[in-house]
Formats: sequence, structure tokens, C-alpha cells
Amino acid sequence: MSIVGGKARPYSIGIVGKPNVGKSTFFSAATLAPAEIANYPFTTIKPNRGIGYIRTHCVHEEFGVKDNPINSLCLNGMRMIPVELVDCAGLVPGAWEGRGLGNQFLDEIRKADALLHIVDAAGATDIEGRQCKPGRHDPLVDVHFLDIEIAMWMNSIIKRDWIRMARAVEAGGRGVKLLNELEERLSGLSIKRRHIFEAVQQSGLNAAKPTSWSEEELMKFADILRKISKPMLIAANKIDLPTAEENVERLKQQGLTVIPCSAEAELAMRRAAEKKWIDYTPGDCNYKVLTPDLLTETQHKALQTIKEKILTPHGSTGVQEAINTAYFKLLNCIVVYPVEDIEKLCNHKGEILPDAYIVPYGTTARELAYIIHTELGDNFIYAIEAREKNRIGESYLLKDRDIITIISAKKRA
Repeated sequence: MSIVGGKARPYSIGIVGKPNVGKSTFFSAATLAPAEIANYPFTTIKPNRGIGYIRTHCVHEEFGVKDNPINSLCLNGMRMIPVELVDCAGLVPGAWEGRGLGNQFLDEIRKADALLHIVDAAGATDIEGRQCKPGRHDPLVDVHFLDIEIAMWMNSIIKRDWIRMARAVEAGGRGVKLLNELEERLSGLSIKRRHIFEAVQQSGLNAAKPTSWSEEELMKFADILRKISKPMLIAANKIDLPTAEENVERLKQQGLTVIPCSAEAELAMRRAAEKKWIDYTPGDCNYKVLTPDLLTETQHKALQTIKEKILTPHGSTGVQEAINTAYFKLLNCIVVYPVEDIEKLCNHKGEILPDAYIVPYGTTARELAYIIHTELGDNFIYAIEAREKNRIGESYLLKDRDIITIISAKKRA
């Protein structure tokens, strides 16, 4: 979640890439719900939006209690917390100018806080997404072109009426500041003031003299701003195909965050688990066949192939790992468990550890109160954390796996 003025907006991950790389398969595999959840944290899910899950070790085992999850799931000791994923339209070169479904794609990533770029690691699709012989295309080209497309799009927004804005900033008579102007202009892209400030610092440009920025410097600024405001990881898909392993190593050598994956294998495993054929928790390194007599010989072989070619050498299909990495590494999130009774670790209904919240590192106890309910934040007095039973103040920085109860003026009354 991102917190603005006491309000919380769930983080959103955009699934991006060119056509025919397995993007839709990844989205389908990631959003196939493993079980029902009482209430999702998102009010409206459009056709290209879905619910994925963050996987983390649940704290109930540490405290020796049986939990009763409400806003999430607990499967085999793993807390599965719902998150929003956006399946963006396939991108082709020239999208920032409207080519292909470029306008639709760019509109879909406006609110994305991080990007998960699905790349055909086998090089079996060309730059336009047409199928070709594995190894014929270089996936590094795909990474480079998508970076350019998004940076060009941001640059085109920044450059609108740039000279007028830059002159107003330099005149300063009306207290106009560059950060203020850019923050207002880019607010619809989920770009925050701190992102802009950091981009200016990294680019080494003079914020007090924007009229001096050259075309090349503006483009450099847009590229840095994209990397800061919408960090990206590479999901190297089709890892089981020839040449994929070699390409994954080449991608890693570029300093990129790369997760080898097989979206097709994950989707097959999820569907088999949904039918109760196998016991499988997303992100596991193995599965257990529950109904061997109901599986055909072909299905047995398919599962065995997934185990031998993907699960054993890579430890998982990579789909769950990619989502986890996006939240825990790119967005630097942690998981906290708010409760009402710090002794019994439950809510007012007696449900133990009912909720798990994903929040950015640096979230304070009072900000957590606002995330739960505005009134709770307004009336915050102090909080208590479960492990040491310490009383903590409003500025306490939450830690991963903290269990917290909020004491408010209304609650005390």
C-alpha cells in the first residue's frame, strides 16, 4: 500500500511485455484463486485486473496458535495475502506514439507501482511477438525496447509546455517550484514527489534552471524517473525451452533482477490443485498426487515433466517468486498483523490473527491505524507489539511480521 495523507491505496503490479511471450498465461496462473477469501481489499476488479497472492510464512506457528484468516489465506503454514495484478496490453516498438495497442497499454500502467516484465527467455518470438525458432531472437532486445518505450512516454508527458513551465519556475515570482509543477503533472501516473526529487538528484540536473536542460538531459531524467517510480523485474518465461538457461544468465549479467519461470507449468499445477488432483501451494518446490487413479497416463507424465524440468532444477515454477520479489524487493514491503486483543492475538469476535497487511517499509504505527480505519488513526494514543508487549508511540517504524494492537481514545473510553 502507498500512504497519502492518512489514506491507503493498495500497491498494484503491472504485468507487461510484448505479445506471445506468455503474459496472459502468467496472469491466469497468478490469479487462479487457491480458495475463497471473505473480503478482498479491492472494490472493483476490471477484466484486465485480478487478484494474485503474496506468500509469506504465517506467524501463527511462532506463537503456537491456530489462526482464523479473514482477509487472506493460510495454506500449510503459508499466509497468502491478496494483491492486485494488472494484465497490460502487449507492447510493440512505437507504442508511445500510439502504435499497436500502445495507448491502451500506457493507460493501464499509469497506476502501476512496479512492473513485472514477462520475457521469452528462449528467444522464440521476434520483436513484434511473432513466433520464430528458439534462440533466433535476443531477449535483451526486448528488455531494452520496453525501457525505451516507457521512458519515451514519460518524456512526452514531462515535455508538454516545458518551456513555459521552466520559465515560470525560474521566475519564481509566484513561488513556482519544479518539484511542485512536476508532481502535479505526473500525479496521475502514481509518481510521487520523493520519486521526482530522487530523479533530479541522480540525473545531476539543475532544478533551479530547467530552461538549460537539453533534449538528451530531459530523456535521461525521464528514464531515471521510470526506474525509480516504476521499478521493474524480469520474469524470464519458458525456462524449460532450449537456449533459455543461457539467456537467463545473460540477462542477469546486465544487473537486472531476473526470475526464471514457467507460467504454463504454474497454470497446469494450479488447475490440477483446483480439481483436487494434487496438493500444491503456489511457490512450492513439489506437489503430492491425491487422486492417482483419476489421472490419465498423459496427465501423470505432464506432472512428472514439470517436476523434472522445472521444479527440481529451479525450486519452483517462478511465478510466485516473481510476485513476491516485486513486493518485497522492488517495493520494499513488509507484512504486519493488526489485532485487537494483544494477549489472545484476536479481534473482537475472537478470530485469531484474522488480517495480514502488506505495507511499505517505513510505515509507522499511526499510519497503520489509518490504513485500518481513518477514525482509528485520528484517535490514536499508542500501540502495543505482541512479542515484547512493549508500548510504542505513533512514530514507531513497523517491522516485518509485527503483531500490533492500536489503542485509541474511543477504544479507551
